[in-house]
Amino acid sequence: MTGTNMRTTIHVGHSPDPDDAFMFYALAKDKIDTGDLEFHHTLQDIETLNRRALQGELELTAISVHGYAYVSNHYALLPCGASMGDQYGPMVVSTRPCSIEDLSGKKIAIPGTMTSAFLTLRLAIGEFEYEVVPFDEIIQAVESGRVDAGLIIHEGQLTYGDRGLHLVVDLGKWWFAQTELPLPLGVNAVRKNLGDQLNKAVCRLMKESIQFSLDHREEALEYALQYGRDLDRGRADQFVGMYVNDWTLDLGDRGRRAIELLLQKGVESGLLDTPVDIEFIEY
Repeated sequence: MTGTNMRTTIHVGHSPDPDDAFMFYALAKDKIDTGDLEFHHTLQDIETLNRRALQGELELTAISVHGYAYVSNHYALLPCGASMGDQYGPMVVSTRPCSIEDLSGKKIAIPGTMTSAFLTLRLAIGEFEYEVVPFDEIIQAVESGRVDAGLIIHEGQLTYGDRGLHLVVDLGKWWFAQTELPLPLGVNAVRKNLGDQLNKAVCRLMKESIQFSLDHREEALEYALQYGRDLDRGRADQFVGMYVNDWTLDLGDRGRRAIELLLQKGVESGLLDTPVDIEFIEY
């Protein structure tokens, strides 16, 4: 964190996908008054951001709920900015119709070992052989036969059918059947050492940015479209609607419970070593 002309710089990282771009539009394009805070944006895939969070590199970062389990000692979660899959979420797809049971012994491409998608799939099917592939190359890896199936996130959830691939399991539906809760995927985390006052200010501005985009949907969507690989405007609007909604403005009790339960089940299944002390910024 540095200061220039009495302004405090907040380095923020988020994914180069339409829903994150939509959320951060007002902050990225100076649409709201940030006072003495100046936000510098870095766009990287979620697994890279998860890894950077291990080092505490960014003051404000998008992070997987799974990834938060490893950085809760120096990051707190914002109650806004989350991506929750309400009976939809990351999907496993393959070139041939098959069932979730058929995944046993198959090699699955995953977008990263710290993603919530990976944790949820392990909860659903147990241990499996996997290969880490950049999220935007997973569909191609499935098509080429390099892997037997792929765990897709982001816009691939809307476009896999265009490529002739078949859905094996929607993890958001699987999770809801188990818990009757939305599947918590991505969250925003702020570094604790900024102090309570600054963290609350960052939290308020994040929520204001989300609200601005919801109130000015067309212009925010126009900005977000540049990050919608293979998505036309209609699908980009659909995708943003899936992951920027009431849950995003405020997690509420059910959203917080969903995060707690996913991490709790990770511990109970032996996929996480220790219980996670979840801390939310209250403002």
